[in-house]
Amino acid sequence: MNENMLEQNKQESQSSFFSRVAGIGFFGGLIWSGFGFIAYYLNFSKVGPALILAPWALGKWKAEWLGQLISILIVALLSILVAIGYRFAFAKINSMWSGILFGAGLWAVVFYLLHPIYPGLEPMNEIGKNTIITTLCIYILYGVFVGYSISFEYNERFGKTDEKNQSTQST
Repeated sequence: MNENMLEQNKQESQSSFFSRVAGIGFFGGLIWSGFGFIAYYLNFSKVGPALILAPWALGKWKAEWLGQLISILIVALLSILVAIGYRFAFAKINSMWSGILFGAGLWAVVFYLLHPIYPGLEPMNEIGKNTIITTLCIYILYGVFVGYSISFEYNERFGKTDEKNQSTQST
């Protein structure tokens, strides 16, 4: 009977899990950089998604709508790599707190460690608390979205088999 398992009972392959992680990363970057643009457009933040183009692109077009749109797509593509990194580092932790800490850590990396490569980014003591709070919240929400989605998917696929193995070992 095991050989004739129904198609619906077969588990998806590992590559399918990585495609899910990539999809979560892409759409997480797309959604939350879109919210970052809205916050920038409504003057909640001095920093929009076009910050990612600051070190490379020349001209004023990058601060206009075309630059913001291209930046949203670039952030979405880079977010795939971030999601894969989260998968390898924290996927087994099924907690919202890991996503919160991950998002806050990403914010610290962008606004503190990578600050020297962004020529137009003001220092933290001059950027304003509205920008700090808004961008930190967007990064935290991004971290929770990506982190919790990947952890949930990981536990759905691999957590059940671990529970079965532990129950068979204990008997």
